Amino acid sequence: MSDYYRPSGFGGFSYFPPVIKNLIIINVIVFFIQMLGQQITTGTGLTIADILTKYFALIPFGGLVLSNGVGEVIKWSFYPWQLITYQFMHGGIMHIAMNMFALWMFGMEIENLWGSKKFLTFYLMCGVVAGIFQLILPPLLNEQLAPTIGASGAIFGVLIAFGMLFPDRYIFLWFLIPIKAKYLIAFFVIIEFFSIDSPGSDVAHLAHLGGALAGFIYILIDRRSNPSMSGVFGRRQYGSKSGNLFGSFKNAANVFKKKGGNVEDARFYEINNQDDVSDVTQEEIDKILDKISHSGYQNLTEREKKILFEASKKMK
Repeated sequence: MSDYYRPSGFGGFSYFPPVIKNLIIINVIVFFIQMLGQQITTGTGLTIADILTKYFALIPFGGLVLSNGVGEVIKWSFYPWQLITYQFMHGGIMHIAMNMFALWMFGMEIENLWGSKKFLTFYLMCGVVAGIFQLILPPLLNEQLAPTIGASGAIFGVLIAFGMLFPDRYIFLWFLIPIKAKYLIAFFVIIEFFSIDSPGSDVAHLAHLGGALAGFIYILIDRRSNPSMSGVFGRRQYGSKSGNLFGSFKNAANVFKKKGGNVEDARFYEINNQDDVSDVTQEEIDKILDKISHSGYQNLTEREKKILFEASKKMK
């Protein structure tokens, strides 16, 4: 039953963490500008929306030769900043709605787990790699070149991260059918592979796969560089019987007791008793949990880690 559990907000957990909230706001604002821009034509025969696409959508490396509204031939060129800006543009209400819903649904727990700065870096990185895939691979496959817009590449990176961090978390497909995240997200990726050569498709499947690959590699590297994190924040991080984040601290205690990479941490907490943390208040613990939410576990001080360690032993 713990795989169905959803956190209630204890310890700084936010259902709308700052990066996801701001990403959604920016995407919605840009989308409305695009929609309004479709109604305004400039003296060049292009609408405001066309100009936004020309300079901020992802244009292929070789550029595109197009005709404007007055019959003149113009060239749209690639600019480096487009690898970022294309992620904030969308082609329709369903396009942006699906992307933003997926960003919130799958990214919420990841940002709370990692902290805002790390999540934003990860999100934009996946989008950039997705864009590079879309720039390089379509010409090699003789696909028709066109401007690319949308956050889908970055979203696929978030999906992969969720599937690797919470593989057994149940997702309700169509709000009815429970299916584990690892199976659902694997299915999404397989569909993208088989859709690459779909005739007449205007979906950037290669960008989706690029974002997914970036997310996969990032998580592998992150696990190796932060081995203790996979133990502290495992797949049942929010599924403890106590109904709060202290359940994960029990896992942390078990990690520190294991022989291996974290034995030095265990010795520190057991031997170094010069800094007494026995009289720590709940308020101090809450502040540490808030800090984890904003900047990640890896940015805690040694004293803060010791406080959490002692708190986990009291929960036994």
